[in-house]
Amino acid sequence: MTTDITHSSFCNWIRFKHLVLIDTLARTRNMHVTATRMNLSQPALSKMLRDLEQQFGFALFERLPRSMPPTELGEHVVRYAQGALAESAQFVDQVNRLRKGGHGFLKVGGIFAATSVVLPQAIATIKARSPLLSIEVVEQSSDHLLLMLEQNKLDLMIGRFTEARFSQLFDFQPLEPEPFCLVVNSEHPLLAQDCTPLDVLGDWPWVLYPVGTPLRERLEQAFRIAGIATPVDSVNTISMPMFLHLLQSGPMIAMLPRSMVAAQLSSGQFRELNSPLQLAPLEYGVITRKDEPLSATAAEFVDILLDFALKRIG
Repeated sequence: MTTDITHSSFCNWIRFKHLVLIDTLARTRNMHVTATRMNLSQPALSKMLRDLEQQFGFALFERLPRSMPPTELGEHVVRYAQGALAESAQFVDQVNRLRKGGHGFLKVGGIFAATSVVLPQAIATIKARSPLLSIEVVEQSSDHLLLMLEQNKLDLMIGRFTEARFSQLFDFQPLEPEPFCLVVNSEHPLLAQDCTPLDVLGDWPWVLYPVGTPLRERLEQAFRIAGIATPVDSVNTISMPMFLHLLQSGPMIAMLPRSMVAAQLSSGQFRELNSPLQLAPLEYGVITRKDEPLSATAAEFVDILLDFALKRIG
């Protein structure tokens, strides 16, 4: 019968060097490379891994001829190790900043729509209150940010759930619905028509978000409802600069949040394409780890975000 691991015994034998071993081997999948990176001999590393697996009571990594991928249970331990190491790195960084007279650190993830409007306003507000607060913003798609939040690499994020499992891990506080528009450059031939027919949309090249992202799913949903096929001639990217460059350089079409291209629409660089395609808004919000209290600074930042959302809706 397998003996359960107790929390007290786990705290007694687990060491940060063990977490570094687990994380490094999970990334390299090679004992020799891991030993080199940890400045250890391979026999010493092998013994450390064997002792660690004995304490856990199961194998953390498979022993294959050319690779050592994590086992199914090992994957769970790897996620813990990566999260703990990220949290410790953040703690050390915060301590060093405080020793030098800093006043805290906040790492926020945001989807592109949020970083164009909501985040800058909230950052300006909290910086006015705490000028020495250090803030790092990571701009990425929701799927990447959710993984970073799960690994404790972010304090909070602004985005959307991409999988049902995330609702079990995180709390979601809605900010606002995000309206979309079809945009083209100011010289696109389709602008000659008052309204672009649905069956013509697929005849032109598109810039699209990658398959599986919420924005791509919303576009595909709109095309399904309209009874037309998703464009085949396309470039897939999550890079906003790439979206803007491709739209500007050729007769391409993109579905983008209106907030992300507000400046280009206002200047006349881009134009909104009039079409019967129904683009339903997609809500985004503040996402935080469930059952884990926020720091005072992070909680204040969330309050600022929610207050801005109320004012914008109102």
